[in-house]
Amino acid sequence: MTAKLLREDFLREIGENREWDLIVAGGGATGLGTALEAVSRGYRTLLLEAEDFAKATSSRSTKLVHGGVRYLQQGDLKLVLEALRERGRMLRNASHLVHRRSFVIPIYALWELPFYGAGLTAYDLLAGRESIGRSRILARRGTRQALPTVRDTGLKGGVLYYDGQFDDARYAIALLRTFVDLGGTALNYARVTGLVKSAGNVSGVVATDGETGERFECCGRVVVNAAGIFSDELRAMDEPATEPVIAVSQGSHFVLPRRFLPGNSAMMIPRTSDGRVLFAIPWHEHVLVGTTDDPVPEPRYEPQPMPDERRFLMKHIEQFLGGRPDPAEIQSVWSGQRPLVRQGDATRTAAISRDHTVLISTSKLVTITGGKWTTYRRMGEDVVDRAAPLAGLPSAPSKTANLRLHGWSLTSEVNNDWERVYGADLPLLHSLAEEDPDLDKYLHPELPFRKAEVVWAARYEMARTVEDVLARRTRALFLNARASIEAAPETVRLLAKELGRSEEWQEEQLSRFRTLAAQYVWSE
Repeated sequence: MTAKLLREDFLREIGENREWDLIVAGGGATGLGTALEAVSRGYRTLLLEAEDFAKATSSRSTKLVHGGVRYLQQGDLKLVLEALRERGRMLRNASHLVHRRSFVIPIYALWELPFYGAGLTAYDLLAGRESIGRSRILARRGTRQALPTVRDTGLKGGVLYYDGQFDDARYAIALLRTFVDLGGTALNYARVTGLVKSAGNVSGVVATDGETGERFECCGRVVVNAAGIFSDELRAMDEPATEPVIAVSQGSHFVLPRRFLPGNSAMMIPRTSDGRVLFAIPWHEHVLVGTTDDPVPEPRYEPQPMPDERRFLMKHIEQFLGGRPDPAEIQSVWSGQRPLVRQGDATRTAAISRDHTVLISTSKLVTITGGKWTTYRRMGEDVVDRAAPLAGLPSAPSKTANLRLHGWSLTSEVNNDWERVYGADLPLLHSLAEEDPDLDKYLHPELPFRKAEVVWAARYEMARTVEDVLARRTRALFLNARASIEAAPETVRLLAKELGRSEEWQEEQLSRFRTLAAQYVWSE
């Protein structure tokens, strides 16, 4: 039986516990991976997230679980090998969330067929036993069969290869659930606002409850800063004069109807006019197009695509899919920001390595940053390996390489593409609708999400706001911004009933969500 996740229970646990082995600040991929790594080794672990889990970078990726063909081109073999191993582990440990996807590179110059064919053969060989399918060269006809809408003029053929795909925010929730299943304590909307020091070393944090405004103090034998794009803010709390290490890179995406890429294969453009990589990927019966890679001056929770990014995406989707989408056909547009580690005077974020870095300050604040979604588990392993001795914790081996995540199930025969993300919890989700038939109805005719999922998100996944439900527990905002706005009133009604909220709270939630969602609607 799946246990409810109640915020008040976690607040009580925090109040009753005087000291934690590890306190992790940050509830994205890196923080959740670190917390799970720690608790699975038997360490008493507290995870604090300033907003909602996966609110920033970790819900805004291109949804790829991959070694990185681009990193192979750059010669970063170490990162590619590590990521390919981790790709295999994610496929095994979260089969309800991660699956194999075929990718096709359309070729318009004959010399590119052997060039990319050889490169992707090397990619296959590097994967070794973790290979998920062999690449091969396609004739022109086979390329058109795989990519029915690809630009036909000048097409010579294609190269097919296999990589992984997932739902990033749902994977983050699976990490959260697994962490709690193993005895961890987690709290969203709990911002770390200060560090506690004893004898010159960091010995805890001061946090503020975002719902009540109350401040509380937590003591920990070691504090791990896993705040992603905001890591430098926590480092400055420790050492105000410290030099920033984060170079923030922005990646933007837009979502189109399925007709723009109706086959089962994704399209990969390995080198656009300005040297970037571009993908068009089937995702939850829509088509995800992205991404860009542009430096930005500061981190933001809600970055917006810049005009150049919009033009770049529109130009290339028109160039390779043979048609310019009408603005009304662009169902959602959104951006995410990457926490890259600065490298000398590098000005192009696309050239900065996606490898991760562990930093330990003189006062023993441990910071983990950089990296990418696919290597989140290895990042957690590395940082706990470094943090545990600092805290004087007993040595314990990593167990996460073969740790199945919450919801894992041998049964994957689910007709509904979306419902597969619930894995073994799906029967319990369906039982909510059996108790109340109204909950079996869809939130919106253009979205695959049912009313029961709102209740589920509040009871079992710590959703606290309409945004939590429509952006990250379901993916309504990222798939169809206009439909999510129309679904918001019913969502807030169900959420308010479940959480015991007032009419004033409902009105405020609706206003805030409509303002937010308007930023996801394409406008010229």
